[in-house]
Amino acid sequence: MNDIIESLKELGLNSYEAKVYLALLKKYPATGYEVAKLADIPQSRAYDTLKALENEKIVTTSGDKPQTFIPIKPKELTKRFRRKIESNIDFLEKKLPDVKSDYNEPILPIVGNFDIRTKITEIIKSAKNDIYLEIFSYDFKYVEQHLFDAYNKGLDIKIVAYDNIQCPFGTVFNHKNGRELEHSHGGRMVFLLADSSEGLFGNIEKKVVWTKNSDVIFLLKQFIVHDMYLLDIEENFPEQLKYFYGAGLKRLKEKILSRSSKFTIH
Repeated sequence: MNDIIESLKELGLNSYEAKVYLALLKKYPATGYEVAKLADIPQSRAYDTLKALENEKIVTTSGDKPQTFIPIKPKELTKRFRRKIESNIDFLEKKLPDVKSDYNEPILPIVGNFDIRTKITEIIKSAKNDIYLEIFSYDFKYVEQHLFDAYNKGLDIKIVAYDNIQCPFGTVFNHKNGRELEHSHGGRMVFLLADSSEGLFGNIEKKVVWTKNSDVIFLLKQFIVHDMYLLDIEENFPEQLKYFYGAGLKRLKEKILSRSSKFTIH
């Protein structure tokens, strides 16, 4: 019985009101004296509470002497609560966004290899349409089955493989300079985007950031897509690129990056 009382309190009744309503369900019609005894509350509080419930139209009263009280049916009470809750939710859904119109999704850090892998798995499993991923083979083996499951559900899977990843599904772009990037960045990087709405990126061994922030998601997709563009061009036109830009795209990098830059790409 206590759990019912607590549930009624969560829906808006106070402790006395919950007890009185339950007492009336056990025996009605009932006088205020009978209700007080059944609810195990002081008689003065029983009358105050009955009056309050009557005002809320949860209890009706007879005009007889002595006055007796009847509760509304439980289904009617729960129906009222449901309407009230749904009405409040509808109101909040309409009004809450107006409180801060320039609300931005947060950018949250995730630290530690286990928590990072757990979050990566969650993102992959919750994706509905497509997944873009840049990852090392060492980390790929932990998510391969989840990616395969997503692929079998019809999701579009595109992967930048930083080293020798054997992946029989999706579209794979091989990155030949993965080890160089791992050394220059101090660890294995990961970039993940799902449905153009949720992303994660950073050092999978140390710390990544997770977000649904639309601006960051836009930049993340641009980064991954342009990586895929360049890797596909390198794969299909190696001699032409070497002729124009030199081995390892040396002249292109010199054109874009300053000589003092320690930033390493491709």
